[in-house]
Amino acid sequence: MDSFKREFKRYKQRQPPPDLSEVIDFTQPEAVPFKKWNGVFYGIHGHPGFVFIVNPFNPGAQWQWVEKCIKDYPCQPNICNLDAHVDRTGTDTIWNQSMSDESSCLEKSLLYKLRWVTLGYHYDWDSKTYSKTRHTEFPPDLGKLIEFIATALQFPRLTAISLILSALKPEAAIINYYHLDSTLSGHTDHSELDLTAPLFSLSFGQSAIFLLGGKTREQAPLAMYLRSGDIMIMAVNSRLAYHAVPRILAPPKHASEAALPACLLRGEVDTKGDCIEK
Repeated sequence: MDSFKREFKRYKQRQPPPDLSEVIDFTQPEAVPFKKWNGVFYGIHGHPGFVFIVNPFNPGAQWQWVEKCIKDYPCQPNICNLDAHVDRTGTDTIWNQSMSDESSCLEKSLLYKLRWVTLGYHYDWDSKTYSKTRHTEFPPDLGKLIEFIATALQFPRLTAISLILSALKPEAAIINYYHLDSTLSGHTDHSELDLTAPLFSLSFGQSAIFLLGGKTREQAPLAMYLRSGDIMIMAVNSRLAYHAVPRILAPPKHASEAALPACLLRGEVDTKGDCIEK
């Protein structure tokens, strides 16, 4: 068994639950091996090109993006895993169909069965490739958010990344939907047409364990907490690093199963203002 898979299985196991004492927590600045660059930007020694941003969203702003992910982005012409099983040519959306019968079981709803949505250049899960002919408009709002983050990262300590980010134009995205028992196996993202373009990852919802490895599966990965609102960028040497999500963390036992992170509670939101702290 290679080093990456060994760590993946370690954090995935249910009984007994894994020891999380070695998981990197970016909310604890005194911890190692990461270094703080500016504000809430972090990097990890030995992983050049990897940037971690602790939730920069203003209060209430995350909710807007969660709504887009479950109400707007699963709509046509975007592609999702349900296309092979249901007719989506009508005006009714996955969200509306799932909410139309309040007495129905959530586990039987389309929303519960939603696993992924592709945006812009659509990933082909069968051939594991992107095609220039399989393309729809990339959501302008999401594109502007990514461009804003890229602009914020362009400061001297990140010169190598800044040169790449300065010409960044978001063109493709995959939205993954996780349940508490979901995992994402170790892999590299090598199907994109331009492998010099950085990967951006935005997370909303329950916390998770994220594994960041190296260019081979023989390199043991580092485990870190990934919380709602956190952003990761994988560029330069980290662009083709192995990574995975072995575990979604359940809410505390004293909370209800539907408990949301505090940062996801619906609050007063200035829809005309900025959603990210400057």
